[in-house]
Amino acid sequence: MTGYASLRGAVRDSISFTLSMKSVNHRFLDLHLRLPASCDGLEVQMRRMLKENLRRGHIEVTLQLERRANVEIQLHTGLLEAYVQAFREAAVTHGVSGDPDLNAMLRIPGVMSTESVAGAADIEGLDAAVLSQIVPLVGKLNEGRAQEGATLAAELKGSMLRLQAFGEEMAGLRNGVREVQFERLRSRLMELTQGVPVSEERLLAEAAVLAEKSDIEEEIVRLRTHVERFVAMLEEGGELGKRLDFLLQELNREANTMLSKTSGAAGENSLRITELGLEMKAEIEKAREQVQNLE
Repeated sequence: MTGYASLRGAVRDSISFTLSMKSVNHRFLDLHLRLPASCDGLEVQMRRMLKENLRRGHIEVTLQLERRANVEIQLHTGLLEAYVQAFREAAVTHGVSGDPDLNAMLRIPGVMSTESVAGAADIEGLDAAVLSQIVPLVGKLNEGRAQEGATLAAELKGSMLRLQAFGEEMAGLRNGVREVQFERLRSRLMELTQGVPVSEERLLAEAAVLAEKSDIEEEIVRLRTHVERFVAMLEEGGELGKRLDFLLQELNREANTMLSKTSGAAGENSLRITELGLEMKAEIEKAREQVQNLE
């Protein structure tokens, strides 16, 4: 499931950091860490903690450092004295009077420079500060993912209710077309026997065979059982993706069987029966796509 979370922290007064985490759906746990070059040792520890607290997903973790380093201004006195001496010698040589402009001298490249005092001492304590934020950050990420999961579970329950309703309607319509099939069978037999009367026993025997082949009561019972189990597993929670996908495969098998058995239905309800079978398969396929994102 998708999610995003970020936290800020600090190491004394010299360094602050932002730790962010983003996740998208993935079959396994796929970690991608983006850390400053000086944090190789920290990366190993972060990976270990993330594996302990996360189960699956494409996870991107980013650490950004903000240094508040002390800055010192350094004056290169030897270079400045050399410029002043050169100025005075040039003034004597050309008969020019006056003193050098100190402001102009200080703007000469190399006379003054700035140097950051930030060093290894500022990094001390960074690893511990970052690692202390891993568990809270994962918890914050999971809060958003849990909200998405609840919405997804509600959608899946709705799919199961629609699926069961389709099956029940198909069973009702199937019962309604049996008389039409019986009359169709009688006419077909009369046509094949060229008007020779067919015994009622023979007709009933053929009708029984036809009814047995097209009976979907067993599939309806199994479909109802799978739907109830599916909803119960959603309410139990836990790692559900693979188990729910297996149940959906079973549901798809029942839908295929029901559609196959009712493909020869006759009468005005035959088109609706076919539509219901196709709607069942579409609903199952939609649920299979959604369940891949469920943890």
